[in-house]
This record gives sequence, C-alpha cells and structure tokens, in this order.
Amino acid sequence: MAPYIGTPTSRIDGIAKVTGAAKYAAEFNVPGGVLYGSIVPSTIAKGRIISLDASAAMGVEGVMTVLTHENRPRMAGRDQDYKDDVAPDGSPFRPLYDDRVMFNGQPIALVVAETSEIARFAASLVRVEYESEAHVTDVFRQRDDAVPVKATSPEGAMFAPPKPRGDAAKALAAAAVRHDAEYYVPIEHHNPMELYAATVIVEGDGTFTVYDKTQGVQNVQRYLCGVFGMKPEDVRVMSPFMGGGFGSGLRPQFEVVLAMLAARALQRSVRVVLTRPQMYALGYRPAMIQRIGLGATTGGTLEAITHDAITVTSQYEDFYRQETGWSGLLYKCANAKYAHRLAHLDLPTSCDMRAPSAAPGVYALEAAMDELAVALKLDPVELRLRCYSDRDQHENRPFSSKALRECYRQGADAFGWSKRNPEPRSMRDGSDLVGWGLATGVWEAMQMPITVRIVLSANGHAEVACATSDIGTGTYTIMAQVAADALGLPLDSISIKLGDSSLPQSPVEGGSWIAASVANGIVTTAEAIRAELLRLAKQMPNSPLSNASSDELTLVDGQLASKHDSARTVSIADAMRHGGVERIEQEKTTTPAEDTARSHNVHSAIFAEVNVDEQLGVVRVTRVVSAVAAGRILNTKTAASQILGGVVWGIGMALHEETLIDHRFGRIMNANIAEYHVPVNADVHDIKVIFVDEPDDSNPLGIKGLGEIGIVGVAAAVANAVYHATGTRVRNLPITLDKLHRM
Repeated sequence: MAPYIGTPTSRIDGIAKVTGAAKYAAEFNVPGGVLYGSIVPSTIAKGRIISLDASAAMGVEGVMTVLTHENRPRMAGRDQDYKDDVAPDGSPFRPLYDDRVMFNGQPIALVVAETSEIARFAASLVRVEYESEAHVTDVFRQRDDAVPVKATSPEGAMFAPPKPRGDAAKALAAAAVRHDAEYYVPIEHHNPMELYAATVIVEGDGTFTVYDKTQGVQNVQRYLCGVFGMKPEDVRVMSPFMGGGFGSGLRPQFEVVLAMLAARALQRSVRVVLTRPQMYALGYRPAMIQRIGLGATTGGTLEAITHDAITVTSQYEDFYRQETGWSGLLYKCANAKYAHRLAHLDLPTSCDMRAPSAAPGVYALEAAMDELAVALKLDPVELRLRCYSDRDQHENRPFSSKALRECYRQGADAFGWSKRNPEPRSMRDGSDLVGWGLATGVWEAMQMPITVRIVLSANGHAEVACATSDIGTGTYTIMAQVAADALGLPLDSISIKLGDSSLPQSPVEGGSWIAASVANGIVTTAEAIRAELLRLAKQMPNSPLSNASSDELTLVDGQLASKHDSARTVSIADAMRHGGVERIEQEKTTTPAEDTARSHNVHSAIFAEVNVDEQLGVVRVTRVVSAVAAGRILNTKTAASQILGGVVWGIGMALHEETLIDHRFGRIMNANIAEYHVPVNADVHDIKVIFVDEPDDSNPLGIKGLGEIGIVGVAAAVANAVYHATGTRVRNLPITLDKLHRM
C-alpha cells in the first residue's frame, strides 16, 4: 500500500462541505426549536449607561426578554474567572457586566425573541442614554503616551522584545551606509465567511450543549465554567466545522457568553449570531508604527539594526506579540536593539491575526532591507545572501534546519529574477510600469502537548479522536492520512472525531502548531496500538512474531509485519480474533521534547511582479512565486492551498485592507465587506508555490507548520515591486493610488 503522507490527497470532509451536510455553529437543529438573541451595541466609545429603556422592545409580540447588566443571571466577579488559555495580561472584557462602556459597538443589551427577525427589529427599539467621556482611538495621537511592554506573566515574557546585542546606536552612527525610516500598518479586521455564532442547547438533565464558532472548544468550555461557575461535566462545547477563523477564534468571543446568559435566564435553547458590522467589535490586527534603522558596510553586510514598534491595544488588556526581533532569525548583525511600546486606545482588545507580529513586523523589515539594497546599488537577493545567518542571532544557536538559501535560489529561478533591470521605472508592459520585488518570510515551528485516542476494530476500521479544531486548514484530512500510514490501513478505513470538548485534550488551533502536534500525537498512540497487537500476536500458536519487538515491526496493508523479513507477518484481524478482542483502545499524550540547543523556524522567499497604470496609479499583482521551506509536507494539495491563501491575504495587506475609524466618535466607518476592501478574483492572478526539500528531526515526522508562513513577507514583496515599478516608496499600507500621485 502506497503511503498517504506527502501525497496531494483531497479533503475527506470536502463532500460534506459542498453538499451542506457539514453543520456550523448557527445551523444545528434543536428539538423544540431555539430562541434568537440580537445584540444592542453601544453608540459611544467611552462612558457609562445612564438609562436603558427596553419597554418598546418588550412590547413587540414574540419578544421573550431583554437582558442588560441590571437583570442578567449571575456572573463571576473576579478577572481570573474571565481568563482563557490565551488571554493577555489585564482585565478581560465582561459582556453585560456593568454600566461601563469601553468601546463603540460594545454589547450593552441582548433582545431574545422567537425569531431572529423579531429580535433584530426589537433591538432597534431599545433606547439608551449615556454619560460620555473623552476617548482616544487614534494611535498617532497616543504615540507619545505609549508605554513599554511589561511582561507580568510567563506568556508576556515570551513576547517581550529580544535582548540587545552590542552597541546598536554607536554602530549605526558609524556605518558607511545608513537607512532610517518609519513604516505603518493600519488596523485590519478578520473577515471570515462564517459569522460568529453560538447555539446553546438546554438538555433535559440541566446540562448544556454549546455549538460555538471557535478555534478551541476546550478553551471555551473552561471559560464558560469560570464565568458561570459551572463544572466541566455541565457544559459540552462543540465546533466540528469552522468557516474561517484566522486567529479571531482563539479566545472565546462574547456571542457565546450572551447565548449562555439567555439560556440560563429562560431555561430555553438560544442562538446568537453576530451581524457582519458587529464582528468588527471583536479583536483585530493591531495598528503598528515601526521605525527601522539599518547600518551597513559598503560591501553589503549589516553593522547595526534598530527596530522600534508601537502597537495598539485596549484600555483594559495588554495584548502584544514579539513584533521586532524577526531580523535576528534571518540576518547576521553584531549590533541590534529592539523596543516595543503599547498605545492604549478606547477600542476592543487587539488579538492574533494570521502570522501575528510577523506579518506586519517582517513587512517593515523587508521593505527596509529593500531600501538598503537600493542605497547600496546591490541586488536585493544578493544583499540577503551576504547578510544570511546560519544561527539564531538572539540565542546564538543553530537552527534545526534552514533551507532559506535554497528558497532564494529556486524562487528566483522560477520567477526569472535574473532578467530584472534594477533601475526603477525601467521595465514596461505596454502603457503599464512593471516592477519586481522580493521579500523573505519567517515564522516559528512549534509543537504543543496533545492527547489522541485511537480505537481499532477487528474489522479493520480505526477511529481517531482529539478535541483539536479544523478551521478550514485540512486537519481532518491530515489526521486521516497520518493515521492510515501509522496503522497500515486504507484511508477510507479511518474516521476522525474532533472539535468536541469531551474528546482528548488539545490546545487551541493556532500558531501553525496543530499539524505537527496532532500528527505526532497520532504516531505515539499508533505505537501503543502496535504494541498491543504484538502482545496478542505473540499468543498465537507458532506465531512468526513470537520473538519480535515492537520497534522492529510496522503496520502495513492490515498486517503486523517485520521490517526486516517480509515473510514474518500476522494480520490485524487474526491477532485480534485469537486474542478474543473486538476492539483495541489506546489514549496517549505526546509532549514534545524540549530542544533548547536549537531554534525551530520555517522560512520562505517571495517574488512578486506588479503592473502599475502610469496615468492612474492602479496596481495589479500579476505574478507571485512563493518558495517555502517547512520541513516535511503532509499533504501537498492542502499545503499549497494554505500558501495560496496566505499570498492572497498578503496582497490584500499590501493594497487593500484598512479599518477606518471616525475618531470623533471612535466608530468604525467601513464595518462591512463592501467598504472594507479585500482581494477578489480580479485581483488575483498567477501564484506559484514551491516546497523546498528540508529534512528536519525536531519531531518524529519532521513536520513544521504552514498556516502562518504563507502571508509573511508578501506585503513587503509587493511594496518593493511597486517601488521598482514607479520609483515611489510608499511606507504606509495599504498602497492606494492616491499615495502614488508623485510618480
């Protein structure tokens, strides 16, 4: 039987999705039906509620209740009870807790009615009086009051800026060639296709079943238990399918709290679905002001790097990631200094968005490296090769693997980079200016503790279970592929159970760590299955495996077989039949080995071509080549899709995405997908993905994650291409035609 790992296998859940059989959080039918909740959002950015008149709403036929901070069921009073697995330092937001308003669009009431239409209409009738306070939502107004990040928790310390090396200020001042500039990335919002929703079902025994849109069902379960003082056995959270999360579902969102509040108040099943504008009151990629200084020799080696960042968070939580230190994983430089400050604004807490910190941080770094290459009159690829580092500059240790040089080579060859004329405005396609740009991508290669249960039946079928999520990345499929190979069974003999808090333990799905974690977890549990099969096989009369050890055996084609002698085999069916068992069940936890001697990262090289209309300034990205080194690729089809999606998002980051706030009111003006621009089919042309061979022994399967790396560096590659085409350097994203007026 040919192996499944490494093949372009189609999604095993694909048919369910395209036929509508796959159910999402707002689609589960409930015996007896559900009630529907509609949120009343605040219309001020900061202050308190003086009065809330729900009488008109309550007068609408079909309205069951209007929940506010004054009449809601009891909720916990301590900040700790609202903390979730990935909560930052600070005091988490508490929906409907008191009369305080902390951001525009904050849920301040929930209307519950027999239909969603009635609930939404009645919500529009609720009248609220406020006492407003002065607010600030503009990061540029707050930049002088931004404060250095303070790591008051282990997680916070993990994201603190790296320690300085050498004397960066002195080296920068003395450098023969210097570049110093400011770069800006605006607030960006996740816009997954599936709206955030929660369906809370009140079971006959008084327990609750919750279908929630989330990237971590057990995280939501623990959160609800904390907020409502429930026991884990009282609430089961499920999310078998998710229509996109991109980091927005790592933390529990307020729709699940509001649905649970209503269900507990009425002892009826309740569904809450956010509207698209209401989803802009959730987390977002924080705006980021960055200043980068680079000092180099005339020969093109780095003498100094300084990277300062200001990022946005709320007034009540300190969300941040390691924004500034990516250069230390890419380029050799003896002198470096990093600083990170937080601008507290009257907005919801910012949060993780695909490749958090790396997508905006590497944009600025790689745009600055391109500007340095221009100053040095050096090819951008050559500059990066001269500055290439085989060691993690922060920790002074080697990488487990780093095939970035090969990414540059293969990407450049596929793109035709050698034909590039380095002069800006020198390449044309008819009336269009043509530009070619390059950038590097880097992300972490992580693995987390995880538990997997496998039940093997005598009929040759295996069920693999873990509470992890599939947020659209293909987790169902890669779990089945790995299990099929590890158990020696056909792919259609494997069934996968996930997205259920009652299943074995899993971390939230994020950080590009789930594929490596769950795949190696499956291998660990499959080894326990193999050992049990060997125990049974040894009990058979005249067993050909009587003297075999588990390590010298493999499971293949439904048989337990010697790796060294193909004649020594026992079928799984025979071993179980002679052992008198119908099923073998094993559940094992896999904790990755701690490897502090090496650094673990994925890398990429992105080459982009743009055509710019010389008269109008309209930019089209006509070609992208992304060469990625990410260890062993489990599924070349779904992996390529991950990179393609990341490239498209990177194009959007460069040219389209920007959340616009009317700072007079602290209100988002484009809270919809008509005015919040993202790439559409007409914006996306030829994208080529190359997977560079990169053996890695960080885990038994040699896997590195792919979810984040696809976007990292893409915005910089496009921005650098725009400069090459036009001779105009735009450092504030997105690059819109009004910013190219000087060309």
